[in-house]
Amino acid sequence: MEGRCAQGCGVSYTVEMTDSTGGDPPASLRAEQVAQTRAALVAAGRQLFGTSGFTATSVEDIARAARVTTGALYHHFPTKAAVFEAVFEQVHADLMAASVAAAAGAADAIDLLAAGFGAFLDKVLEPEVQRIIITDAPAVLGLARFIELDERYAFAATVAALEAANASGALRVDDPPTLARLLLGALTRAGLLIASSPEPVATRDAVAATMRALISGFAPR
Repeated sequence: MEGRCAQGCGVSYTVEMTDSTGGDPPASLRAEQVAQTRAALVAAGRQLFGTSGFTATSVEDIARAARVTTGALYHHFPTKAAVFEAVFEQVHADLMAASVAAAAGAADAIDLLAAGFGAFLDKVLEPEVQRIIITDAPAVLGLARFIELDERYAFAATVAALEAANASGALRVDDPPTLARLLLGALTRAGLLIASSPEPVATRDAVAATMRALISGFAPR
């Protein structure tokens, strides 16, 4: 577990906790300490990446904000980019949770997809999410890894929604996996449009209306 300097010492150091007998702590306690330290690093990274951006944030900044040593950071993450990837996954998981919640009360398959996508677009209006997911992620992760992680959280759910729409007769989609990837790609582009727009809320609404029209185009005539 990472210790802290006495006030004013200006030096970081690490203290290894022991149990009351002077030995190593129990495995369960060590695991809890590891989980807490990792969570603190991800939380610090999320706050800094979300406000200052990846380039302007240093490893030392993250360690300082998490109140651990840089050695502790490197024990959990080999690089700053690895911290960013963990942050990206956390933010993306939050986005998926918001989309699922928004779609829960949908009246039909089209409303379900539109509500889920709309929740994503709402989140993109938040500066933290916009900077991490839209602005920095493709460059930091690389396009291939960005797509892989993006699809890890959203692809299966989108395919399942399209297949359910097919089964109910609300939509007629011959190739749900391909359409799912195209829709997710459109959402990524939509995020860029919102991020660069002088009127982001109006752009968000225009994109949401277009996404709904696109989905509705697969309804049987």
